[in-house]
Amino acid sequence: MTNEKLLYEGKAKNVYQAENEDEVLMVYKDQATAFNGKKKEILPGKGVLNCQISMLVFDYLIKNGIKTHLVKNLSDHEQLVKKTDVFPLEVVLRNITSGSLVRKFQIEEGQKLSTPIIEFYYKSDALDDPFINESQIHALGIADKKEVEVIKEQALEINQLLIPFFAKADFDLVDFKLEFGKYNGQIILVDEFSPDNC
Repeated sequence: MTNEKLLYEGKAKNVYQAENEDEVLMVYKDQATAFNGKKKEILPGKGVLNCQISMLVFDYLIKNGIKTHLVKNLSDHEQLVKKTDVFPLEVVLRNITSGSLVRKFQIEEGQKLSTPIIEFYYKSDALDDPFINESQIHALGIADKKEVEVIKEQALEINQLLIPFFAKADFDLVDFKLEFGKYNGQIILVDEFSPDNC
């Protein structure tokens, strides 16, 4: 990586403009954060590990027909991706009761849900990523009804693909976060899939 313009500095990645105007470079960092970035620590090798895990998952999803922003891996901690208009939403899928779901509803932890739960959170560090419902998403102009339906359909399809993928490695896919963006008018999966978001 040489002299690329920094477009965005995140908690886990930096994003730089690539040579091609329609692409950006995602560089994974060794920084670990908690409480929405309020606590930080450097973990050597974390960026490489997250990049490699994300590449493995994205390759699997692409081979199974999921459209993503991934163009190619450039190094052990860098990926070239399509530049998208990202929806400021975190899409959380829950398959097994855990964490905030258990606290919110005072239910037993570790129970398989009869159907996956989809939750939306407004992506804003300043607001601590608050929960947002579909009506609010539409009213605030974040996404229209059709876009939300496409996001939900894709999220559920990704979930159905990932459950057996992780089961082969003896992992239960309890819950995870996805992000989506638009590229040439099409809604696609963006960001990463790593221990940072599942």
